[in-house]
Amino acid sequence: MARPAADCGSPARAPGLWAGESSNRCDRRRTCSTRDGILASFIGPWPAAGRAGASMVHPRPDINASVLLLRDGLASLLQHLRDDGYLVVGPTVRDGAIVHDQLRGIEDLPVGVGDEQAPGRYRLRRRADQALFGYAVGPQSHKREFFPPSIRLFQLRRGAGGPVLTPEPPIDRKLALIGVRSCELQAIAVQDRVFVGGHHVDADYASRRRGVFVVAVNCGEPSGTCFCASMGTGPRASGGFDLALTELLSGGPHRFVVEVGSAAGADLLARVEHAPASEADHAAASAVTAAATANMGRHMDTRDIKSLFYANQEHPRWAQVAERCLGCTNCTLVCPTCFCSTTVDTTDLAGATATRERRWDSCFTLDHSYVHGGSVRPSLRARYRQWLTHKLASWIDQYGTSGCVGCGRCITWCPVGIDITEEAAALRADVPVA
Repeated sequence: MARPAADCGSPARAPGLWAGESSNRCDRRRTCSTRDGILASFIGPWPAAGRAGASMVHPRPDINASVLLLRDGLASLLQHLRDDGYLVVGPTVRDGAIVHDQLRGIEDLPVGVGDEQAPGRYRLRRRADQALFGYAVGPQSHKREFFPPSIRLFQLRRGAGGPVLTPEPPIDRKLALIGVRSCELQAIAVQDRVFVGGHHVDADYASRRRGVFVVAVNCGEPSGTCFCASMGTGPRASGGFDLALTELLSGGPHRFVVEVGSAAGADLLARVEHAPASEADHAAASAVTAAATANMGRHMDTRDIKSLFYANQEHPRWAQVAERCLGCTNCTLVCPTCFCSTTVDTTDLAGATATRERRWDSCFTLDHSYVHGGSVRPSLRARYRQWLTHKLASWIDQYGTSGCVGCGRCITWCPVGIDITEEAAALRADVPVA
């Protein structure tokens, strides 16, 4: 039986999401005839030339302006990015998690999927609506797009006149990131300081970072491990994007308030059917992020936090947490700002070619702090203390900002559920009250 036109876009096979399939395609290849009627009832009719299929270029919004976009408009926006040669990467459901992967279109987004997160726990859940971004952050951060887990740095081969060095060429691509949360934008800014903000620029990072188009999403559904509000990194994006969406699911059709953050974002919106955002739309969007702020799962007290950690290097809490820590490195691998790496040299069996690669590493491994004679941090107590003190204290001395953006991944993906907000609070509990 054919699906009614009003249901166009609802999931065709909900169980497929849990089997690793992403499918919310309509059963029939047609244009949904109800869109213009729904829109007209909400904000008035579109101009005739602005209907689907017309060649009219829509008014170009100003930077910092906000417009209203329907679901079809978002689908059109993604298609324009693909048509312009961008590799469009965004959230999708795979293997029981929301991960980042190439998007063919809006049908690949996690439609009607939410998540439940707690220390050492992550589960997907079916929502009662058709939200496209109704979840918190997943296990992957956008760090891997600019600082990949493994890259080849160069190759040496034996030549007639001696060794011949072949460096890796810079990355030449057009990348569009969809659904980037505010904490992720802050993490990217932190990594920018690390890799390109100093005197020694990482050429590979710079080439991957150049020209990226960012569509951010303001959070409406924080997880039980999120604490971006107390870190000042969310839930509303404050910069670093070309377009920022706030998803609205009530008070009218499924729609998005879109803030324009750049000239490139304004140019793209000029090609997509949109309308001005009303005061009611702005109020609804503000209510979404206000509710997210009020519903954070965790809180981090950041008052004088650098001094707190520097004054407690021998606190007994370090030994207590080390008894639980497995040294598995999960926290550093899922962290969107950790940047430890190592180099690995390999040769072929003939000894004619040698390759050097850079791979992610972790300060939780013994080899990471190895110097001649052994590791300077032989115990888990020392390694956990190093990681957390660097993240919340000495990072501020190095880069002028905290190394933590409050995404909560290190809490969710710790097998034993170690909670860094709890560890920081334990140190503070022993500080005498002035």
